[in-house]
Amino acid sequence: MAFCNSCGATLNAGTKFCNKCGAAVAAGPSAPSVTSTATPPAPAPTGGSSALKIVLIVVAVIVGIGILGMATVGIIGYRIAKSSHVTQEGDHVKVETPFGSVETPKDPEQAAKDLGIDVYPGAQVQKNGTASVTFGNMHTVAANFESSDSVDKICSFYKSRFPSATVRTSDQNRCTIVSNDQKNMITINVESRGDTTKFQITNISKKSASSN
Repeated sequence: MAFCNSCGATLNAGTKFCNKCGAAVAAGPSAPSVTSTATPPAPAPTGGSSALKIVLIVVAVIVGIGILGMATVGIIGYRIAKSSHVTQEGDHVKVETPFGSVETPKDPEQAAKDLGIDVYPGAQVQKNGTASVTFGNMHTVAANFESSDSVDKICSFYKSRFPSATVRTSDQNRCTIVSNDQKNMITINVESRGDTTKFQITNISKKSASSN
């Protein structure tokens, strides 16, 4: 509430002259300005951006490792290819590598004998699939055969030769015989194809230290 400075009369708000004595009323002190002390808004969190950077870094590292791995494999493959030798005489092919050799025998009949097991009577040895592989002290001989007899007869023949072998028969048209001991692992796959029965024999053996 305001009062007149001359006569002390009560004045209404906003009055410029006293209603009693007519004296001018001095303007009141202006309201002090209010300075804002509000705390500025916090910056938006950057957690998502940091996580994305980490993911990108991990992806970049994985890609880099993959590229280095491919380059290493390529260099090793190149050196192996460079030091490998391939010779061919008709159907006889021999590949020699730093780790061993792969050879298709000149005489399939000889390869059948190298299996070291009896061949089913009357079966014909096939050229395709006949191979001899040597890696380190492991020697593998594989040969394919064909017969007009049934799958059951051929499987029965080899079951009698390997009574302790594992036999898997999926149906009347296929069977697998696996015989394994300390020196040899023999696998015989027999399958009916049309009017004939085809079977493959594979013998994996360890070469003795005195073997060439």
